[in-house]
Amino acid sequence: MEAKKLKPGAEDGRTRRLYYEDSHMREFDAQVLDCRKHGERWLVRLDQTAFFPEGGGQCADTGVLTVEGGEQAAVYDVQEREGEIVHETGSPLEVGSTVHGILDWEQRFSNMQQHTGEHIVSGLVHRMYGYDNVGFHLGRDEVTMDFNGLFPEGALEEIEEKANKAVWDNLAVLASFPDKEELERIEYRSKLNLDEGVRIVTIPGVDACACCAPHVSRTGEIGCIKIADSQHYKGGTRVTILCGTRALADYQKKQESVRKISILLSAKQEETAKSVGRMKEELGRCKEAYAAVSGKLACCQAEAIPYTSNNICLFEELLEGKALRRLAGDAADRTDGLAAVFSARPDGGYDYILAGKNRDVREVCRDMNERFAGRGGGSAQMAQGCIRGRRKEIEEYIYGI
Repeated sequence: MEAKKLKPGAEDGRTRRLYYEDSHMREFDAQVLDCRKHGERWLVRLDQTAFFPEGGGQCADTGVLTVEGGEQAAVYDVQEREGEIVHETGSPLEVGSTVHGILDWEQRFSNMQQHTGEHIVSGLVHRMYGYDNVGFHLGRDEVTMDFNGLFPEGALEEIEEKANKAVWDNLAVLASFPDKEELERIEYRSKLNLDEGVRIVTIPGVDACACCAPHVSRTGEIGCIKIADSQHYKGGTRVTILCGTRALADYQKKQESVRKISILLSAKQEETAKSVGRMKEELGRCKEAYAAVSGKLACCQAEAIPYTSNNICLFEELLEGKALRRLAGDAADRTDGLAAVFSARPDGGYDYILAGKNRDVREVCRDMNERFAGRGGGSAQMAQGCIRGRRKEIEEYIYGI
């Protein structure tokens, strides 16, 4: 996240940003400077706040503002508009009144864990490969970073190990507002060309970056950093990470899935992958055997159909896929009309296959789709799709055309 051209405090008459002075501040007192109706909510400006406004890829803090007497106004969003911090609340607050703000600390602390973890990973990537973080999003569920380069095999695993080493070293996370001369001497990551009011967040030996967001005080507070996913994106790499509480929640969810799978397979948890592999091979053999038997069954069923000049309509429960197409094709050889084979769907409709040796089935396909809210198509000799309707109505239609 990029730094904004505003120093902490209220020397310029604007809202004092308490999150710069103490990122771990959970509660604070403030005076209401302004309150305006905005749709179904109110926009409130305070003389000071610990609520961080949305910006640079990170979502805003939420919480409550309590007035004297105990009445509360929920804070749903915080935005910075023309240099002013505006709190979006669920109820109005009297201008001039004193309020007590309480942050949703679980959300704030998780955001600080994620954001500081992002600095560590991005700093290591920049030091090791020279790639820049050209896109960053810190949402309520995941953190993504877009790097302008591709990683060799095993690189992200090495970065993850080094990132967690930085966590376990419990390094200090330092924030400063260097003046213009100091700034020129400092090497730091930044997407913007700023020369004043720049806030630099430094993790010694790991990263230095222009950033306006709150961070943990020491890297040990992050707990752990997990690179959860990576994919090629716009010529570079999009990396997804989970830190701290989110990493733990993800581990617990996946561990529970592995536990349930191991019970279903009657296998040890560390051997579930091998068991699934064996089951996949067995399933493949079963599918091959099923396809062979289904083909023979379709052939036998077709041979039992008497030759006729009328249309043929079959409803089949045992066959599917290639076997259904074979049955329809073979049935078409036994009629001067067309053969229609239907198979029930789980949603209550029917899959269908139309086949004809002496009749173009495309017109029938279009008409049947229109009558029975269906979809599908094909060639003059064979078409397939799905429809909705009662069996009796479908039979009457096929025998009536």
